[in-house]
Amino acid sequence: MPVITLTTEWKPDDIYNGIIKGKLSTLCPGVIIIDNAGCIPPFNISHASFIIRNTFENYPDGTIHIICVHSEASDNQDYMVIKARGHFFIGTDNGIFNLILNAEPEEIIKIDNKGTSDELEIFAKAASDLVAGKKLTELGVPVKTVSEKVPLRATIDKDVIIGSIIFIDSYGNAISNITKEVFYRVFENKEYRILIQSNKNHIDQITERYNQVPVGEMLARFNKFDLLEISINGADVSELLGLSVGSVVRVDISGKVAPPNRLF
Repeated sequence: MPVITLTTEWKPDDIYNGIIKGKLSTLCPGVIIIDNAGCIPPFNISHASFIIRNTFENYPDGTIHIICVHSEASDNQDYMVIKARGHFFIGTDNGIFNLILNAEPEEIIKIDNKGTSDELEIFAKAASDLVAGKKLTELGVPVKTVSEKVPLRATIDKDVIIGSIIFIDSYGNAISNITKEVFYRVFENKEYRILIQSNKNHIDQITERYNQVPVGEMLARFNKFDLLEISINGADVSELLGLSVGSVVRVDISGKVAPPNRLF
């Protein structure tokens, strides 16, 4: 049975949920429709891409992922169908496809939306055509590239990594853009100190599980995505430390003294 996922900016009681699910149920009866994620901060394609990038490969090959985040097309942003890694993505060419895949897709189609400007109608029709087995080229015109948006990456200097928080989960755990590979490339066999926001908040070891530190104590770990995550066992670190997306995480050589009047 075909699977269609929805990643949207909408609240659970928003009217748009019913509209697109109704259209999909009418156009392709029996299809499985799954809410991959909702309540994405409006227009925040970085947040949406992080979720989709780390979830889509858990679905069966051939799954169709509809993305309704900052999805109204403009003069230089078309509606697209993308094929990549055995999955299909339907959305607007606003940079999100590049952020999800970080690679060139196998096929890129600019959807032929003659007759309507209603994005939900366009997305539902494109999904139903894929469910019906139509070739991508029957949905529109092939194009060579998608719009690019550069992801925020950690920077490396001599014995220093400067990263930032890119996602805060439901427990308040703060996920950074510092990868496990980058971390150990710089600090393999070295003593280090992980600083969060300022010198006042620091951690000097990596733990594997939350319960390896006492309740209420701060910890750093590499999560299932191999990204450095800052947490507090049994508490919301983002609330207690005032962390948000963009907050700075810095890894230094242990014992390094910060210059006067500097946070780090």
